[in-house]
Amino acid sequence: MDLKTIARIHTAFPEKFGIPRQSGIVETPGYIVFEPPYNNPDAVRGLEEFSHIWLIWQFSQAVRDDWSPTVRPPRLGGNTRVGVFASRSPFRPNPIGLSLVKLESIEYDHSLGPVLHVTGADILDGTPIYDIKPYLPYSEAKPDAEGGFAHKVLDAGAEVVFNFDDEDDGSENCLNRIKPKDLELIKELLAQDPRPRYQDDPERVYGMSYGEWEVKFTSGDGAIMVKSIKNR
Repeated sequence: MDLKTIARIHTAFPEKFGIPRQSGIVETPGYIVFEPPYNNPDAVRGLEEFSHIWLIWQFSQAVRDDWSPTVRPPRLGGNTRVGVFASRSPFRPNPIGLSLVKLESIEYDHSLGPVLHVTGADILDGTPIYDIKPYLPYSEAKPDAEGGFAHKVLDAGAEVVFNFDDEDDGSENCLNRIKPKDLELIKELLAQDPRPRYQDDPERVYGMSYGEWEVKFTSGDGAIMVKSIKNR
């Protein structure tokens, strides 16, 4: 079967590190631009009646020829193996992702065609989209469903503290220039603690990019300490 790229999603995530582990955890904005000939407005006729949509997309940075029947989810410490089909690992026989996002609006652009504005995306900027389907709450919402190991390792969220050096005027200036909504999203992303669970060195400095900003931080004792914020 020849899968066709029908669209690409544009988000504030230029790299994988820092992307939410699942869709909908953080209301990160994004927009979807269709590829010709799929940018026909008739193709999304009626979609505005739905509040959420499923995105079927490609793990574009995880394409490989081989595969393994088991994977080591970072949320289990990176040492415990589970079956690939019991995980949402990007390293799959077919590198296909599935995300549920909120459809905020549909914009009709003269040159691009319909543009879908969404929130809650957990997808790298520029990722190919293979299909879009409406979410049907009457059949797909299962509040009593079991979440397996993924549910058992949910975190309450870490405290985010800005702890710049006294001489670091650059980070203070950047902090003051960040739009309040973007700052709130950055704090929510950091509160999820983007590190793999098997990395617990409190002295190690990590870097996360969001939009035009690069954030350096450390993690320990249930808190995320932001060390610097710079323009990318």
